[in-house]
Amino acid sequence: TTRPDRAGATRFLDALKLAVHAPTLGDVTTLVMYPPMASHRSLTAEQRAALGIGEGLIRLSVGVEDSGDIIDDIEQAFRNAA
Repeated sequence: TTRPDRAGATRFLDALKLAVHAPTLGDVTTLVMYPPMASHRSLTAEQRAALGIGEGLIRLSVGVEDSGDIIDDIEQAFRNAA
């Protein structure tokens, strides 16, 4: 098992095909956000860690698309980001 890190999170985000990488969440489409560079970017790494926001954290907001399509996209992103 490897420890999640920023590079791995970035590879995962870049590998997604259906989900849209968004700086904030709140839409009817499935969105993904990388909190260390979006919602919590103003905090230091130490402050984020104290809140449980690690460098490998990705936030997912599931939209109204077909659930199978969303699952397929996430699975292929994991495979392609490895």
